[in-house]
Amino acid sequence: MGTCRLIRILPGTKIPPRANLAAAAVGTLSICLFYAVPALATASGGLDTQTLFLVELALLLLVGRLFGEAAQRMGQPAVVGQLLAGVILGPSVLGLLWPQAESTLFPDSREQKNMIEAISQLGVLMLLLLTGMETDLKLVRKVGRAAFSVSVTGIVVPFACGFALGQLLPDSMLPNPGLRLVTSLFLGTALSISSVKIVAMVVREMNFMRRDLGQVIIASAIIDDTIGWIIIAIIFAIAQHGSIDVASLARSVAGVGLFLFVSLTFGGRMVSGIIRFVNDNFVSDMPVITAILLVMAAMALVTHAIGVHTVLGAFVAGILVGQSPILTRHIEEQLRGLIVALFMPVFFGLAGLGADFRILADPRLLALALGFVAVASLGKFLGAGLGGMFGGLTRRESLALAFAMNARGSTEVIVATIGLGMGALDQTLFTMIVAMAIVTTMIMPPSLRWALRRLPVRADEQLRLDMEMVEAKGFTTNVERFLVAVDEGASGRLASRLAGSLAGTRQKPVTVLEMPGGDAQGEQSASGVVRHAAQRAESAAGDDAAPVAATHVTTRQGKGGADTAVAAEASKGYGLLVIGFENAATVGGEFSPGVALAAAAFEGNLALALARGIHQENPAGGQLRILVPVSGNPASRRAAETAIVLARAEGTPVTGVYVSNTQSPRQWHYRWRHALASDEAVLLKEFVALADRYGVQARTVVRRDAQVETTILGETETGAHTLLVLGVSRRGGEGLSFGNVAKTLVLRSPISILLLST
Repeated sequence: MGTCRLIRILPGTKIPPRANLAAAAVGTLSICLFYAVPALATASGGLDTQTLFLVELALLLLVGRLFGEAAQRMGQPAVVGQLLAGVILGPSVLGLLWPQAESTLFPDSREQKNMIEAISQLGVLMLLLLTGMETDLKLVRKVGRAAFSVSVTGIVVPFACGFALGQLLPDSMLPNPGLRLVTSLFLGTALSISSVKIVAMVVREMNFMRRDLGQVIIASAIIDDTIGWIIIAIIFAIAQHGSIDVASLARSVAGVGLFLFVSLTFGGRMVSGIIRFVNDNFVSDMPVITAILLVMAAMALVTHAIGVHTVLGAFVAGILVGQSPILTRHIEEQLRGLIVALFMPVFFGLAGLGADFRILADPRLLALALGFVAVASLGKFLGAGLGGMFGGLTRRESLALAFAMNARGSTEVIVATIGLGMGALDQTLFTMIVAMAIVTTMIMPPSLRWALRRLPVRADEQLRLDMEMVEAKGFTTNVERFLVAVDEGASGRLASRLAGSLAGTRQKPVTVLEMPGGDAQGEQSASGVVRHAAQRAESAAGDDAAPVAATHVTTRQGKGGADTAVAAEASKGYGLLVIGFENAATVGGEFSPGVALAAAAFEGNLALALARGIHQENPAGGQLRILVPVSGNPASRRAAETAIVLARAEGTPVTGVYVSNTQSPRQWHYRWRHALASDEAVLLKEFVALADRYGVQARTVVRRDAQVETTILGETETGAHTLLVLGVSRRGGEGLSFGNVAKTLVLRSPISILLLST
């Protein structure tokens, strides 16, 4: 049996807060690992290979996490702390202070090193996959001129400096004097490529991600990274031959060009199709993660087969995966969590372990290391600054951009690791590159913060930022995937049309469940109606970069009842269910059992379309003149946004009606009217402003001291509108209910209705 001990806490005793207790526990665990493991190894004659591997992994994860946390709290990237964690555990610190512990924990055994380095090498591919997933090609196209100018000059100048430095190094500092060319190429690359992760972290922290200059900075870093991995792939091909073999180099360049062309033209559809198929057909846990890893492995093997490094394949795979419309935030966060929690601290910790900073005790090598930092910083600063001015930026903007592009961090460490692995760099040059990466990364955040604070926001830029903020908080813009359950009747066609219009504004994927029932309306299927509406919405959105029919539509035949079909499909991840069934509402204003069961089978947002008036004869083509009640509650705001997005897609105006049904005592009458007038002015101003941002013509109607349903019905009977968009909330109890106002409107409205429940 267990025992229980009572601990007496004396008066006045201070109990540490939870954060301090957690820190104490972590510190205790660290001390145990540092002291107990070497002692255990000495006493038992050494740990076996697998046990030591687990100890090494635990140390790298723990110390990397602690130092990464400390770095972020001091305003530095976590990668700096992870590199320093490796330096602490390696020969630079632990090997200097306690050589026995360092040699015990990380012995110089090829077999032991291979185990932990396997995790590290996989980590390189995973890091490149994540970098590719965060690469926004649309952003690059948007600010292409300035970003391309900055990237080209920002690479050429420091690359030339690094290459010249490699050519001037004495033979004694080269791992193989016969490979001076390859070493010089690696040094040029290591000194010239910016780290998109570090740059993005600081720009995001400064709330500059969507500023004009912020977009140029991120796009420049993306191009930098892309060019860098292509250069690395070509250098790898050169290194395999030891010198420039024109024929081999031409084959490698042609192979890289063909690989990039096929990947960026046809590869995106193939990868999206793989992810969509796996997501929709596999029932096991996290199949999409497995599919993404297999895509990464396959593309890495393709680049290896054409004679270039596998990192290029992993990077391009990440770009294609990031463009897949099925890649939901949940799936992306799962994959990012695996990479950030496991592979990053292990890889960068091992990079720090491989750097021996004891060599800097030699004044000659210390001076050379400082020269590395100076050449890298000045070359990048000069190249990026000139590129910004050539690209049309102001002096202040070019200055900030030059500071931003000076961050090296993770990219340089990966480059140096590859160079060390293929023998182009030795331990001394590797240490200097790691030191340069740490120093330039630590300098960049404070210098960029100083430069960005000096840049005011222009008027046109502020308008764009306001619109993006509205969209970021919007309802329709954050629906990642649409599920449409419809039959062949008029309401089904109307629901398909409205779903296509909403999805087409952002090229979001749509799955259509075609259920039997209803009188057939026209020759076009429900999926065809969705495609046609989506194409029209894409044209109205004015996205020239989007291909024709960018909205992907999947058609499935509903089997069994509507609830069974919806429940089976809903588990695959959808943000909005749009329902359109014939006879969805009874003569009493209630909803049919089939509609209620289908709605109950879906836990997310719900839209229910009912065709009335002109849409009973022409649901897919009748004009949409939209009316939406505006009251200020969350459901009303989402309905207003949906109505405006529909109006934009259809190219029609929208009307917002504000109804006040407050009856006040006589002595309070003036005060109530004054308050209501203020509320209605604010609400209608917000409504008109949102419509203006979307380029939609809006008018407003105000009705005071009236019944809500009576007033709305009066507006629907004027003949000026054909669709009522109503924000509602589901009520408890049996069946499907949205309250008395919605029930009355469903029963008596002469125009079509879209009920939106969020």
